[in-house]
Amino acid sequence: MSKKSSLLMAIIMLIGILLTGCGGGEKKAAAPGAPAAGGKKLIIYTSMKESLIGGIVEGFKKKNPGIEVDYQSAGAGKLMAKIAAERQSGKILADIIWTSEVPDFYNMKKEGMLEQYKTPLFKEVLNPFDDYDGYFTAARLGTLGIAINTDKIKTPPAKWEDLFKPEYKGAFGIADPALSGTAYMSVALLEKQFGWPFFEKLHANGARIGKGSGQVIDDTASGELGASLAVDYITYDKIKKGAHIALYYPPELLIAPSPVAIFKGTKNLDAAQKFVDYLLSKEAQTLIAGEGTLSVRPDVPSPEKLKLPPAADALKRAIKIDYVKMQDSKKSVIKQFTDTLQGKK
Repeated sequence: MSKKSSLLMAIIMLIGILLTGCGGGEKKAAAPGAPAAGGKKLIIYTSMKESLIGGIVEGFKKKNPGIEVDYQSAGAGKLMAKIAAERQSGKILADIIWTSEVPDFYNMKKEGMLEQYKTPLFKEVLNPFDDYDGYFTAARLGTLGIAINTDKIKTPPAKWEDLFKPEYKGAFGIADPALSGTAYMSVALLEKQFGWPFFEKLHANGARIGKGSGQVIDDTASGELGASLAVDYITYDKIKKGAHIALYYPPELLIAPSPVAIFKGTKNLDAAQKFVDYLLSKEAQTLIAGEGTLSVRPDVPSPEKLKLPPAADALKRAIKIDYVKMQDSKKSVIKQFTDTLQGKK
């Protein structure tokens, strides 16, 4: 290389260095959906299944690209144990809790664990809580009915008393309320409406205690049971996979709301409020309805093929209960239910 060429190369390199120092260098673009500088990270604990919470989080992030979101999906019991351990250590890591265990929310409110937030969307949604004060808001209305194996039970049940008929003898199952919070709520609601004689008649007709809510539906689909007390979205998931089962609703409906709440002391209050608002939006509620359960929005109907009752009608037909008293009497109710179904006095 000649001296002139070397000198020219040196000049070019020097100009490049000067331009870079003045901000002329290339900058990498942020990845799509990545949080902005100084962005927030929202942590959600939920008992909703992965397919539902995953879709909702993705929708929320698209509308709020500056907010990063992490979530943990697990059973409500496991989540409450985790929260208790975190609280004991001095800091709850989550910002938001969304499960189907209503009594837990009353307990957390009583213990001062929840932030009061009256969402501006409240006027657009159905409210199953007569004492609503903003500490938690229903984001979904779960329903339970009688699932039947259509190969074994030929006459669909029209009322709860149909479970005492001969065709259900030894063939009806209820999930263990000691293992399933939803099953406990169902037992408490049925006892409130019909009293313990209802369960005594179930026992007389050979009703069985199953394991979890999913297990009794599996047993109904397999034919081990002819029918079961069944959760809507679990049942419809089985139907989509080809199971010969159908879900029927007697006039007195069992409704299990799924509240959402913000933990008190969160450093991401604005982001948490935005998530609650999004969860109650038409977009998120359409995802919820599509999973086989009732939206809290009257303007979001369930898919027609699911044959769910309209949400407003369902709430009118729902058995009412005092959730605080229900929680306080949980141990005694579970014991009496177990003793009754096992024929103990």
